[in-house]
Amino acid sequence: MKKYIILLAMACMLVFSMTACGANKDKKDDGKFQIVTTIFPEYDWVRELTKGNDNVEITLLLDNGVDLHSYQPTADDIIKVSDCDMFIYVGGESDEWVEDALANKTNKDMVVINLLDVLGENVKEEELVEGMEGEEEEEEGEEEEGPEYDEHVWLSVKSSSIICSKIAEELEKADPDNKSIYEANAKEYIAKLDELDNKYQDVVSGAKYDTVLFGDRFPFRYLVDDYNLDYFAAFVGCSAESEASFETITFLADKVDELGLKSILQIETSDGKIANTIKDNTKSKNQQILTMDSMQSVTADELQSGVTYISVMESNLEVLKSALN
Repeated sequence: MKKYIILLAMACMLVFSMTACGANKDKKDDGKFQIVTTIFPEYDWVRELTKGNDNVEITLLLDNGVDLHSYQPTADDIIKVSDCDMFIYVGGESDEWVEDALANKTNKDMVVINLLDVLGENVKEEELVEGMEGEEEEEEGEEEEGPEYDEHVWLSVKSSSIICSKIAEELEKADPDNKSIYEANAKEYIAKLDELDNKYQDVVSGAKYDTVLFGDRFPFRYLVDDYNLDYFAAFVGCSAESEASFETITFLADKVDELGLKSILQIETSDGKIANTIKDNTKSKNQQILTMDSMQSVTADELQSGVTYISVMESNLEVLKSALN
């Protein structure tokens, strides 16, 4: 389906280039530096790094609550990508459509930033921990074409700092007239990320527990690894599964009892069924169900309300603090 959409977009681009050359020229002549981002964290990082520069226009492709893993680009999305000055995307399996889109870009000077490439050897492969359900092909023993990397790098404050440094560096090179703005913004914003990182470390260092348990998908691998936390969960972060088996529910409920955990976690898109079923199968049945926000489905309305990457991660810190004590 994504391949069909991309082919349709390429046809649209061909027509566009033949019939609207004047319009495209006007776009370039308006002086705006066009940056297209796929997900909210990228958008907010760029917003922070470019503040004070009115000649930057930022586009967020996934702005209607669609999850990264189920997103299908429209023809208009492909055209926006093909003609921008800077394009920032995650680079995992969910972004397989990007390769074809970039192969047909109309702006040959475009700066492209792939988050997984930026992090390099710090990128982690998805892992199956004890009690977790694998994808169907893994359960049947089918061979993967290659390693499947965990895409959720933005949920590490430490990794976000590295990525923001890279984005600022590329902005300075691509738009040298505003280099001083980008340098000052990067210094200020990365200091805020470092402060938040320290807050996470303080919470974990003083916590009663060192394990979190998710009755849900688990996109927080990078976060727990940053602070040496253990975890159990129903599914890996990119799983499309929504129904947990009896064995999975039983294992997680028993693990709650064994560890004496007071909380069961879920992510923001959950309907709560799995977490509550785990709770109902514990001995005490009195755990609190807490929600952490993975920022995979931020909407335009939430952007207008003032939500930021740091505000979400601060809220996640408060949830984590409650779960670990």
